Amino acid sequence: MAVVTLRATGPAPADDVWSRYVVPACWPTWSPQIRAVRVEGERLTSGTRGEVVSLFGLTVDFVVESVDEQRRRWVWRVGLGSLRLRLHHAVVARPTGSATILRIEGPAVAVALYAGPARWALGRLVRGRGTVPD
Repeated sequence: MAVVTLRATGPAPADDVWSRYVVPACWPTWSPQIRAVRVEGERLTSGTRGEVVSLFGLTVDFVVESVDEQRRRWVWRVGLGSLRLRLHHAVVARPTGSATILRIEGPAVAVALYAGPARWALGRLVRGRGTVPD
């Protein structure tokens, strides 16, 4: 089992970043490796299940383990066959914007492959890429 922690800071307000995180319809706007999200409901809650469709058409299942709106934290498990990752997300307000932190847990090869695209997406997220749909 490998664990990697990624961080990104940017000018986007923490409330905006949090909204783009917990509204799955926003994910493709700031995470270029995601083409679509199929999910129950419009906003993440504990127990939310769905699928993420990657840029290359690969579909992975997910289930949200927990969401803490007050602390702006959420945890989910992502799986493709027997391959599983557990991802811990947090958004922190900063004087000039926000920071996001992602801890990835899983098999070393999967964590290493996911870390690069995740780092890029997190940077876009805190720079204000993506909007919350009306």
